[in-house]
Amino acid sequence: MNRLSSETRAQILLMLCEGNSIRAITRVTGASKNTVAKLLVDAGKVCAEYHDKHVRNVKAARVQCDEIWSFTYAKQKNVKPARTAPMDAGDTWTWTALDADSKLIVSYLVGGRDAEYANAFMADVASRLANRVQITTDDHKAYLEAVEGAFGTDVDCVQLVKIYGNAPESDKGRYSPAKCTGIKKRRVEGKPDKAYVSTSYVERQNLTMRMHMRRFTRLTNGFSKKIENHAYAVALHMMYYNFVRIHSNLRVTPAMAAGVTDRLWEISDIVTLIEAAEPEPMKRGPYKKRISN
Repeated sequence: MNRLSSETRAQILLMLCEGNSIRAITRVTGASKNTVAKLLVDAGKVCAEYHDKHVRNVKAARVQCDEIWSFTYAKQKNVKPARTAPMDAGDTWTWTALDADSKLIVSYLVGGRDAEYANAFMADVASRLANRVQITTDDHKAYLEAVEGAFGTDVDCVQLVKIYGNAPESDKGRYSPAKCTGIKKRRVEGKPDKAYVSTSYVERQNLTMRMHMRRFTRLTNGFSKKIENHAYAVALHMMYYNFVRIHSNLRVTPAMAAGVTDRLWEISDIVTLIEAAEPEPMKRGPYKKRISN
């Protein structure tokens, strides 16, 4: 089987990380759709494994958490009448925890928005931090028990509750919410510093995700058809964001700012991870011609 060169792989991964769709990549590179999709799966697997192993003992002071919506196969309201909808079709949420100082994505999780996923997400966040932190979340109720279960009393947690006014008639049916008219700061645990209660950085990261992953772009046909591929795309993006993409304000990558790595990664380094995980090609034995009587 012919394999793509390392340079072509790097080009495809860079295009995926910069918001290009799979079909657009096939038109530019000449690679088939299946080839690009398989490369995405391979990259997502190694990126998720690398993040899980190396983004540990993060020294952070303030962590912001949020969830961003997308959908798989079809929007939730269209799943029931769809005859061929897979089991995980419908609303898909990506949970993210961001260090407000280094802008590092400490943890992420793709799935639902219920208490089960909240508990799993906060447990993963707690396992990656090296010290007591202040956590700010939105007013999603699932965070309350999840934070207590993951941290106990060893955390300063507060919820930022946004108050919205009535949306004008002209805005009904749009994606943007009504105008925010105020906020409330609701203490959950510990003694959080109210001066640093904010979710602005993690919400800005939500925009970065929508700009860098075609699967999150609204009103297109580039959405994910399988939840597995959606998760792999998120894993690739997080690796690219943390280790490869230089933050415009920090002038280094978030991973460098957080002390997770001491060098600037290139997209070719992700290709190296993929190639290292590939099995060795099977050796062919000598060809013997069959002699018939």
